[in-house]
Amino acid sequence: MKFSILLEYDFFRLYSQYLILYAPPANADYTRNENTKSRLPRYRKNIYTRELVDFILEQIENGSKTKVQIIEEYRIPKSTLYKWQNKYQQTKNITK
Repeated sequence: MKFSILLEYDFFRLYSQYLILYAPPANADYTRNENTKSRLPRYRKNIYTRELVDFILEQIENGSKTKVQIIEEYRIPKSTLYKWQNKYQQTKNITK
């Protein structure tokens, strides 16, 4: 780094370009094929918390917002909203 500063020449750029040009090609086996089955279960992270779902469904029940307004404002897929309604209305009917 001191030589780069003294000579006012960027030796690191030269070295990084050398690495890019002469680096060995990527190993095709390194990237795992999506079709291969793993013994471990695959979990999807649920980005919607129960509180958020309850809040949105409460807005629909109160009539403060329509389903279309919620879909547009919160960018929730229509199918997800209808699944929430079916799933959580059944649990409300059971608890009452």
